Amino acid sequence: MHMMCVKWTALLAGVVGLALLWMPLSLQAQLVLSLAALGVMFFGMSRPENTVFRFITFIFCAVLALRYAYWRTTETLPVFSEPLNFIPGLLLYMAEMYCLLMLAISFFMLADPIKRVAPKVRSLDDLPTVDVLIPTYNEDPELLAGTLAAAKSMIYPRDKLTIWLLDDGSTQAKRSHKDPTVALAATRRHEQLKALCKAMGVHYHARKKNDHAKAGNLNDGLKVSGSDLVVVFDADHAPVREFLKETVSFFKEDPKLFLVQTPHYFLNPDPLEKNLRTFRSMPSENEMFYSVLQRGLDKWNASFFCGSAAVLSRKALQAVGGFSGQSITEDCETALSLHAKGWRSLYVDKPLIAGLQPETFVAFIGQRARWCQGMLQILILNRPFLAKGLTMGQRICYAGINMFWLFPLSRLAFMLSPLLYIFFSLEIYQANIQEFGAYALTYLIASFAMQSYLYGKVRWPWVSELYEYIQSIMLVGSIISVIRNPRKPTFNVTAKGQTLNSDGLSPIAIPYFVMFFVLLAAAVYSVWRLATEPVASDLLMIVAIWNLINLGVAGAGLGVVAERRELRRNQRLPIRRHAILRQGDRNWTVILLDASSGGVSVQFADHEPDIDVDSDWRGKIEVRRGGRPVSFPVTIRSVRDFDGTNVFGFAYPERLPGTFMAIAEVMYSDQAVLQERISRRQVRLDIVSGTLRFARWSLVESFRAVGYLLGFARAESVESHDDAPIVVKTNNAQIPGKAASVPDIRGVRTHA
Repeated sequence: MHMMCVKWTALLAGVVGLALLWMPLSLQAQLVLSLAALGVMFFGMSRPENTVFRFITFIFCAVLALRYAYWRTTETLPVFSEPLNFIPGLLLYMAEMYCLLMLAISFFMLADPIKRVAPKVRSLDDLPTVDVLIPTYNEDPELLAGTLAAAKSMIYPRDKLTIWLLDDGSTQAKRSHKDPTVALAATRRHEQLKALCKAMGVHYHARKKNDHAKAGNLNDGLKVSGSDLVVVFDADHAPVREFLKETVSFFKEDPKLFLVQTPHYFLNPDPLEKNLRTFRSMPSENEMFYSVLQRGLDKWNASFFCGSAAVLSRKALQAVGGFSGQSITEDCETALSLHAKGWRSLYVDKPLIAGLQPETFVAFIGQRARWCQGMLQILILNRPFLAKGLTMGQRICYAGINMFWLFPLSRLAFMLSPLLYIFFSLEIYQANIQEFGAYALTYLIASFAMQSYLYGKVRWPWVSELYEYIQSIMLVGSIISVIRNPRKPTFNVTAKGQTLNSDGLSPIAIPYFVMFFVLLAAAVYSVWRLATEPVASDLLMIVAIWNLINLGVAGAGLGVVAERRELRRNQRLPIRRHAILRQGDRNWTVILLDASSGGVSVQFADHEPDIDVDSDWRGKIEVRRGGRPVSFPVTIRSVRDFDGTNVFGFAYPERLPGTFMAIAEVMYSDQAVLQERISRRQVRLDIVSGTLRFARWSLVESFRAVGYLLGFARAESVESHDDAPIVVKTNNAQIPGKAASVPDIRGVRTHA
């Protein structure tokens, strides 16, 4: 009955919308229609969980968008006989039509997002066998030890769980390389990781050569393993104990299910979050995709593999020859091929892993360039909109996800177009201020309102524009490269866990300064023209305001490329767990505030012991509640005041495999810790507050960046204590935590 009501309401609203769409109207009538449509939209937004109201909101927003598109097409384009106006005008028009197309696709994707709940397991005997595949290339042994320990700690019958470390950095080809330095480093890494895996009770595998990058490594892992299901974790993605409990049972309900994907949660900020200092308060960039878009894709059986934090059916993978390797985004391509064969996927919107994302701007852009090129490879080579076997809904979803990565072209068109009129008086957009208000302004209001309606809890106002801008300047070259030769791009591993010893500009910051100062010059010149020209046109006023908005985005962008120092090598996770700290026959009740692979922060519940931070004070922490009982030795490192209470920082004096198991137990025993951290950030910010905050970023951060440019940044370098070495007693190998050189046969000093 409910679905019938939804269909009839949507049909009625659609008929009304179509009737309004093509109706010839005067400018005054158009303004009345636009305001009325906005009113209906805002009424529909009043009950966001109601499907009927949701459809009404979509339809009347579509009316405004299509009325704008019709007016834009028929009234505003320059005449063909003036190519200096027509060509850039046409390019701007195409960028706008691309945005309208993406808006329509997003409405389709988000028509009715799904929230999944894991079915209950009836019997442990019915559970399938599981292989966990952890591909690695050049990641640090410390990072791998943490991920392996977390994987081993997952709740699952021990006889049905097998963990594999797939080492692509020590292939036989690398160990036999003609360059003796390369061969020696690969051989030592090979022996080192074999020892680590043996000590931790997991399987190690290195293939013959690095064909097809990550996809080839995973396919080789499929050959040496044999369980019913395959779990893939990136080297820096540590799962919580409940990961398999929340995912595996879906496969018993649906024999045609090939994928259960979960979100990627990150312990560390990306460059925007770090440099603008928003990580603890603002929703992260990925939350828009994982908390909204993937749930919408799930409705159309189009949620796709994201490379990690996922469970896949071996039977399904074998049906398509394993993981696809034609593009450099093997995850989405694999899902596309399986969906085309009639297999199904689903998405569980619950954070079940904690990983790392690139912290430096260079690494961030490198990662996004790979995603951009890989998705466009799929668009060009696989042509999802024409792929046989896909439903119409899947075609639209895949085409939309792939086409999204053309956004740098439209974003730069919007940034540069005002300059053509301000500097050269090229009229590429022909409209007066009354027409602009009746058509364009009301459409822009509707667009911003829809963005807040759909993504308000996971994306603050103007932040999408900033993320797109900082990527666009560097990704245009990537787009051109893949269009010229779709098979050329190669897979590059993203650097994670990097540190910066001092504040300073990113090595690729100069183009952002050039763009900022050009826009600033345009703003000054437009004000001069408005003040001095006897009859300043309405178009000049519109373009001047447009350019001022672009300048604000570019100013905030300077704050992203003005990088703040980051000395922390081990990212901490807030946990708040009770424990006992023992030293000899003395013990204290403590609260573990946070933990990392380097140490824990402790607050004493009752009285504090007299601890000298410069001494070699040592003890043992025992954790009994909230998971399996574990204990581990600690040594004092620091003490700091926090709201009038001392917080003590303890490090691990040594890190045996058992220590990493204890760390995993302490950090990842409770999924609710990750969920609570995400929920705390997902707070809706209204357009006024969001605009004021963004304006402050634009002003303050542009001055900070210019200060860096002029050499006013502090060049201080603060030494951080080395972590305790990883000790693998089975062969007496040690893996210290910091440095970067050709490894010693007994260990390697690496930089996390």
